[in-house]
Amino acid sequence: MTDSLTPLQAEQRLLVLELFGMRFGLDRMRRLATALDHPERAFRSVHVVGTNGKSSTARMLAAILSAHGHRTGAYLSPHLGSFWERIRVDDADIAPDRFAAAIERALRAAQRVNRAGEEGDVVTQFELLTAAAYSELAAQGVEMAVIEAGLGGRYDATNVIGSEVQVLTSVGLDHTRWLGSTIAEIAREKLDVVRPGATLVLGAGLHPDAESVAELLAAERGARIVHAGADPGVPVAALGAFQRRNFAAARAAAEALLGTLDPAAVAAAAEVRIPGRMQVTGERPLTVLDGAHNPDGIAALAEALPEIAGGRRLVAVVSILDDKDARSMLARLTPICDALVLTASRNPRSLPPSALRALVAPAGPEIETVAEPERALERGRALATADGVVVATGSLYLVADLLAPPQRAAGRQASRL
Repeated sequence: MTDSLTPLQAEQRLLVLELFGMRFGLDRMRRLATALDHPERAFRSVHVVGTNGKSSTARMLAAILSAHGHRTGAYLSPHLGSFWERIRVDDADIAPDRFAAAIERALRAAQRVNRAGEEGDVVTQFELLTAAAYSELAAQGVEMAVIEAGLGGRYDATNVIGSEVQVLTSVGLDHTRWLGSTIAEIAREKLDVVRPGATLVLGAGLHPDAESVAELLAAERGARIVHAGADPGVPVAALGAFQRRNFAAARAAAEALLGTLDPAAVAAAAEVRIPGRMQVTGERPLTVLDGAHNPDGIAALAEALPEIAGGRRLVAVVSILDDKDARSMLARLTPICDALVLTASRNPRSLPPSALRALVAPAGPEIETVAEPERALERGRALATADGVVVATGSLYLVADLLAPPQRAAGRQASRL
């Protein structure tokens, strides 16, 4: 590669790798880290794992660390608009040109790894992006980094860091094809990130089976357990009880890493808002986008919505991918809604609106189907009326479509087909 990549070219290189799918294991990632001179060792780190709440907790934790005067990085997934949203330094996404340069460094390292490996055993998209993130965080001189796991924990590409603190936000039956069919199995996969002698922070409301696994594994590895509780101790700007629980977990993790916290810094960090999670995008009607994309996520949303709606007419605009438990998700959402507008995001794995409609109980709320996401949201707003509330949910891809400019959304659709 003689010419420097542009940000668009860097994204295109990543999208090409998506075609090769996922391959679990840490050998390629370890070789990548070696080829890059181990950037993951340049900063202290906290590893955030869980089924739901990871991104919110990671952003909140990074905000607390930054508010205490530490140069803080974060690596998050997935993104809503552009890949570079996943790599952040001091509460800002990295610049697109820095992202492109980091991907270029990782690509050069990947070429070496691929040449040395067996035929067909090539670096994956997530491995390349993770290596680029670690390289960029080290290059920008961050002191501490909050790292969100992608899928699971044990064989997740992020799991080459020597984290001092680990956070388990929640455990639910999602991604069972890869992680296991029970809460205990999934918890064990996620909790394999726990290091000997580390501190493990457990989020509030954790399933008892996950709690049991955490206690056993912590005992095996000599790790200390901290129960975060549900009370964040300060008012939290992010909407919903589940975000207050996430902030409580973030605060506990920051305290485990830093020791005594400055109350003023914690209060300042509590003002952070999370893109795509209970994100308010309009008024009259109040319009909220939330990327809940599995039954537990929808249950947390359903818990939060009455507090926000306050008895007003509530309309949900819903899209769900075909690998999710759509029936359970709709069953949790429909009892609190006055109307549903069923749609499909531009992701080709989105269920057709007609398929969603067949999963709603006959005695449920009034239902309409609108194929195109933007028009579905418009229809939802009309049904809610100016004094009501409309929430778009069921898929992060739906949220991304609704946040993206039309030309960007069209480009994303073409790249994934």
